[in-house]
Amino acid sequence: MNKSTQQRSEASTISSDILPQAMQDYRIVSQVTSKNQCNYHILKKDAEKKLLITATDRKFLPVGFEGDEMDHGGNSNLLCDLTPVNASALRSALPHTNPTTLGNRNSFGFGDRLGNAGAAHLRSLESSSFLPILAQQSIRELDRTGRTALEVMDAATWAVLQAGYTGRFGADADHLKTFADIDRMMDAGFTMYTIDPSDYVDNRVVDMDEPSLQQAFSELPWDKLSDDHDAFLKRYENVTFSLDNDVTLQPSRSAILQAAVKYGRVILHTLEMYRYLKKTYPDADSEVELSVDETPHPTTPEEHLVIASELKRLDVKLVSLAPRFCGDFEKGVDFKGDISEFRSEYLLHQAIAAAYGAYKLSVHSGSDKFEVYEAIGSLGVGTVHVKTAGTSYLEALRAVALADPGLFREIYTFSLERFDTDRKTYHISADPEQLSDPDSYSNEEMPGLLDNDHARQVFHVTFGSVLTERRADGELLFRDRIMSVLTENETIYEDCLYRHFRKHIRPFEKTVLFQ
Repeated sequence: MNKSTQQRSEASTISSDILPQAMQDYRIVSQVTSKNQCNYHILKKDAEKKLLITATDRKFLPVGFEGDEMDHGGNSNLLCDLTPVNASALRSALPHTNPTTLGNRNSFGFGDRLGNAGAAHLRSLESSSFLPILAQQSIRELDRTGRTALEVMDAATWAVLQAGYTGRFGADADHLKTFADIDRMMDAGFTMYTIDPSDYVDNRVVDMDEPSLQQAFSELPWDKLSDDHDAFLKRYENVTFSLDNDVTLQPSRSAILQAAVKYGRVILHTLEMYRYLKKTYPDADSEVELSVDETPHPTTPEEHLVIASELKRLDVKLVSLAPRFCGDFEKGVDFKGDISEFRSEYLLHQAIAAAYGAYKLSVHSGSDKFEVYEAIGSLGVGTVHVKTAGTSYLEALRAVALADPGLFREIYTFSLERFDTDRKTYHISADPEQLSDPDSYSNEEMPGLLDNDHARQVFHVTFGSVLTERRADGELLFRDRIMSVLTENETIYEDCLYRHFRKHIRPFEKTVLFQ
């Protein structure tokens, strides 16, 4: 991403002579030149940002934008607000502001629940081999934050222009469960579709005796899978699978039956979702990730083998797959488990991925898993996708704590009150009893709460309530004030994000693979 570094340094030296007299109080944040010699600038004054488009002649100004025309210095200018209409027009005028598929390249997913972190996210990836996924949002997150898929896409568009970034980036429609979910995200232009089949995982297999397991195996929807149980067993029973990294697997009959029962309907659901996506939107630039990480038990190599092999047989092409790794991947805190076991397990999963589609291994709940990053970076095998979400929100709160500790104290108090309710859909171990009363912390101590695992998880799981809670008169209780503080203190906020995500990226840069 050296190109984006160069673009940012050039933007900082652009002369303000191009600005019309009415805009002299604005600072030029970035500039991108299109093929038709129009220049697109992001301008900023205090908390306000504008888009300025300049051309040598009015006839060269692009169509579709809403703004005020004015002439200055021999140029024709169009001054625009950062509206949805103008974001859409920008994507038409500058193709690189559209997301694309990334294929089997190392990639890093940045969830941005507030829609204002993208430029800092891009800055953190400078000189890295990772390609960014900027627009990343799950259906659950959209519902909890009250945002739309198009708002997420627009935020990514403006971030790309503000950062002066001209490379490729992706857009991840995360945790999709239904055809309607696909439609909702396709309408906004997303390119990566993460299928969440967790409703179809049969976790009962761990407690099944042999007759029950055999019965469940015989009752799988074989016709819909274009298969039968005898053919399935023939493909796996007494078969030795020689894979990369000197890995050999010879699944037992019991392991095969368990894999089939646990994931048979997952495979079918994935097939149906994949076919719907590809047949309904045949001209769309799209790629598919499968997420099987939200289960109580780790994904065994035999289970991964069956999933990958069967999907390949059914012509389902994956760009990445997220297994349920060993240990605990709790939200907002580091890995909890045996890192040596993780390393060994990761090599097994990577060997399977290489043999059945050369797809990326995807690390979900990837925020702040620094031990895991060190392990993967030191191995130097395969390609990886890391998915983060809530950690950017936590860094936003850190910036609030630094700039407005009074507001942060209010958020902290409210989050503690909401915690027992909001934690129900999360696997976390936070204990609020380990935290002191909000009034016991000084203003100077407030930012330090973002380094406390218990506090981090309290803040993480209550984000939806914080961002959508309203007063009796309907006014948002926190969201508008949070956004105002972050806008007025953008440098503090961006520095928090940059430092935090450089800490995420550096461990991967230890091997040639990630240079």
